Amino acid sequence: PYQCSQCEKAFSDDSTLIRHRRIHTREKPYQCSQCNKGFSRNTNKNDLLIHQRTHTGEKPYQCSQCDKAYSHKGHLIIHNRIHTGEKPYECSQCDKAYIQKGHLIIHNRMHTGEKPYQCNQCEKAFSQKCNLILHMRIHTGEKPYQCNQCDKVFARKSDILKHQR
Repeated sequence: PYQCSQCEKAFSDDSTLIRHRRIHTREKPYQCSQCNKGFSRNTNKNDLLIHQRTHTGEKPYQCSQCDKAYSHKGHLIIHNRIHTGEKPYECSQCDKAYIQKGHLIIHNRMHTGEKPYQCNQCEKAFSQKCNLILHMRIHTGEKPYQCNQCDKVFARKSDILKHQR
């Protein structure tokens, strides 16, 4: 067995240990030639190849029920649940169910009160990362949405949409 010197985890072969060590070293030897984004592995899901589809626009996974297409097979699997009605991720505390595991995790925070995303400028905390990002715009003054009819700028997409009606 091959053992990691940092966390004592054991592996049956050297190549798996080498790949594992990248967790500790943060080494990302596989780089996108378009944007230089790095990846720690180039096996199994072929992360780099999938990432490169964001640049090429290639979407080889086509839904057989509608015109949607995806760059990643997993995204098509999740999309297909819209057509089948399948919601495999069920809350153990209420009757809610979701098509994605991440949606259940966010929902469970409503029951637990967990707010893992904390503002480093004030004491506010949030259950979802997107809400922290929106909140941070209060501190930074960032307003990324500009009206194409006038010079007004907005911090939230919903605000510019209201303005443009």
